[in-house]
Amino acid sequence: MSRRALIDRRACLKGLGVSLGLPLMDAMGWADTADGMAYKPPVRLGFMYMPHGVIMDHFWPADAESFLSSPPTAFEPLRPMLDQCLTMKGISGVPIAPFNGAPHALELSTWLTATLPAADKRSEINIAISADQVAANHVGAFTTLPSLELATMPQNWKENQEGLNEGYYSHCSYRSPTQVVPAETNPRNVLNRLFHKQDQSGDTTQVNALDRSLLDIVLGGARDLRQTLPTTDQRKLDEYLDSVRSVERRIAAIEYRQKEAALEKAGVRASKRHATDSPPIEIKIPEGDKRSEYMQVMCDLNVLAFQTDTTRVCTYIGSRPNGASYPELGFNDQHHSQTHHRNDPKMVEKVAKITEFNIAQFAYMVKKMHSLREADGTLLDNCIMMWGSGLEDGNEHTRENLPFIVAGRGGGSINTGRFLPDTKGNQGDLLTTLLVCAGIPIDRPIGIATKQIEAIKA
Repeated sequence: MSRRALIDRRACLKGLGVSLGLPLMDAMGWADTADGMAYKPPVRLGFMYMPHGVIMDHFWPADAESFLSSPPTAFEPLRPMLDQCLTMKGISGVPIAPFNGAPHALELSTWLTATLPAADKRSEINIAISADQVAANHVGAFTTLPSLELATMPQNWKENQEGLNEGYYSHCSYRSPTQVVPAETNPRNVLNRLFHKQDQSGDTTQVNALDRSLLDIVLGGARDLRQTLPTTDQRKLDEYLDSVRSVERRIAAIEYRQKEAALEKAGVRASKRHATDSPPIEIKIPEGDKRSEYMQVMCDLNVLAFQTDTTRVCTYIGSRPNGASYPELGFNDQHHSQTHHRNDPKMVEKVAKITEFNIAQFAYMVKKMHSLREADGTLLDNCIMMWGSGLEDGNEHTRENLPFIVAGRGGGSINTGRFLPDTKGNQGDLLTTLLVCAGIPIDRPIGIATKQIEAIKA
């Protein structure tokens, strides 16, 4: 290939104030490296959260030997991807004394900090910088967005267990000990951030997806670029643009149904439906009947951000402590209430279904990452994606064996396809190890960490 055909790794499509990052292509082979050296993609870090713990009998594998062939029911959505996954039993959470009456205020706030809030400043945010922001401080300068924070539900839960600040219930990312990083719940806003859509003043603007696709604005540039690429890169570019357009259409469809539902509620027939047709279902974040649709759009946006190297750090709070329900599973009971099941079989079954549902959304994301080629492997090969919860058992609020699933090989730093049944460590040890595997320099451990978990590493 002629050197003149090569394009810079940070090149993007632009037009009318919109810019769109590009995936890694063969034609970018020399862009960021010295002559004769192969391009090595960066490692990305993703964290996806579910509150209230799991049903242990449904989650923990029977043994290390049967993990790949006979996984527990909770892992069923990940069955095709188990060789890309690692799970471990024995990761303990932060001991919560003197906040014993605040399990839900601490399950999310300690998840990425591995630290308790300051006991003498309970009404204020005062905890620790979170692991994702430690990573963002190191790699954020290389990307358009230092980090991306997503959530399915608004971060506004009102409760004061042990007098703790309400922000602890809904936030996992902390830029500093006293500053939370808010998460975005609107997929349209996230898409605009990824496209860097701005007006003349430089402010991010809203785009009406029903009038014109964001992608249409930059397609002219894509056509020009396509003519300069080899066949393999043309295919990559086509697949990438198709995936972007798919996300755009899905967000537009959600917005359209929301608009119709609002008109219907106001007594206005929003479309030419037959009078006997059922009214449009009302879908909104987070209480719509199709929570999975929103979660998958958010997962797609996470994938898009990593694929284009728009950011290398992302957190996604699938739901917050208290307030979540899953009507598409066939029941309207809130997640939290069902976790206090007192071994009632029907309630236990509902919690198990909720857990499997949340893992299914994580599986959706990592499967998509595994389907996307990057350099000599896949996008997932160059990611470390952690799914987990801040409690082990919601019924008893135990924290001795927090559930974690790690997907992706972190650029070859993690040995996947295993269950480690007797891991000795705490959540600070795990977070510290994952950051080291991602190439993040660690000048001090994360929270209560005392060591790295060497068994995780390749």
